[in-house]
Amino acid sequence: MSTAVYDARHHVARGGSSSLLADAEYRNFWLSSSAWVFASRALAIVVGFQLYALTKNPLMLGWLGLVEAIPALSLVLYGGHYADRHDRRFTIIWSRGSMILVSVGLVAVSMGNDATTVPLLLVLSFLAACARAFADPAQAAFEGQIVPRYAAVNSGVLLGGGYQAMCIAGPAVAGISYDFVGPIGVYTAIAVIFVYSTVANFLIAPRPVPNSDKELNAFQSIREGVAYVLSNQILIGSMALDLFAVLFGGAIALLPIFATDILKVGATGFGLLNAAPAIGAFTIMFVSMKYPPKRYAGRLLHIAIAGFGCAMIAFALSESFILSFAMLVVAGMCDGISVVVRRAITRLFAPNAMRGRVAAVSTVFIGSSNELGAFESGVAATLLGTVRSVWIGALLTLVVVAFTAAKVPKLLNLDLEKAAAECDT
Repeated sequence: MSTAVYDARHHVARGGSSSLLADAEYRNFWLSSSAWVFASRALAIVVGFQLYALTKNPLMLGWLGLVEAIPALSLVLYGGHYADRHDRRFTIIWSRGSMILVSVGLVAVSMGNDATTVPLLLVLSFLAACARAFADPAQAAFEGQIVPRYAAVNSGVLLGGGYQAMCIAGPAVAGISYDFVGPIGVYTAIAVIFVYSTVANFLIAPRPVPNSDKELNAFQSIREGVAYVLSNQILIGSMALDLFAVLFGGAIALLPIFATDILKVGATGFGLLNAAPAIGAFTIMFVSMKYPPKRYAGRLLHIAIAGFGCAMIAFALSESFILSFAMLVVAGMCDGISVVVRRAITRLFAPNAMRGRVAAVSTVFIGSSNELGAFESGVAATLLGTVRSVWIGALLTLVVVAFTAAKVPKLLNLDLEKAAAECDT
């Protein structure tokens, strides 16, 4: 890419979130990413609902989380190394393209839709998680080659806003559609969306593979990335805070039980409950486009996660669909603040040659927290009961926030505006 074009991109990025979308390549990147989230979230909730419908066993939802966590804990680290050594755009293309095959496989196995379907659903969910282990680090690293660092917060708001919008639409549309067309129809539509998400990346010019001054094998490269994250108090603090907060305080994996057995609202209500956190988060993203959280980002991060824990306690104790829905919206608003801050942290504090590996470590902490949290939720619900397991876990989230605030002062006092100004462009 020429210096003139690069300077033009800097000028566009300085104009704010709306100016970023005026750039055709960034717009295609944003649309592709949003479609990916829509299809991925829709696929996840349909598989979860289908599994519970077939087994009526909360532990099965835990097993689903576990099989998805295995690649998130292991293969994603190699995915980060791969993204730092190969064409990141092409990595996005082939890894997302593989999700088309997974979706077609889900259509095939759902034709039986009986007890024999269960292990096949778990296998295909494992393969989907493997694809994400390569796609997610590559996307995070590729973003850094499209947008300069000082536009990191604005880009994070746009990508986070698209993420949350699709988190609203994906579960809601999939849940409602499930009642009308069943799993086969929903999986077919998801496959089509994955096709678009893959093809849109061909409209983005490839970027050069990052130069590295070291010739490291995969193990050494991964170790270097992990060591870099562990040596940075802000990176490791923000990742650990989210990991333990979601691990203990999340309840999304148990929503099929709340929808079916506690609130008695069926698949449509299940889809709406899944969408509720994203509605709150999207609201925050919309506000963040005008007022991005910069100066007091660290304090806001801690307040937001504490608010998330309080909302989940209220959700656990609620027997009203309206109140439960509202508490999930509040939890989503808190998570929206967290997403914007954490995206900017990962973007600002990782050098270009190491962005894939830093993103992979972030995925281990943040992405796997969802899957491990699902397993923990399933086990805890089996041992303690669904409601008790959620409010106890949310209390532990508040403990984690207090501990992090006391032990990681650099994160608590983080000023993103100052950090962005100090970064090279």
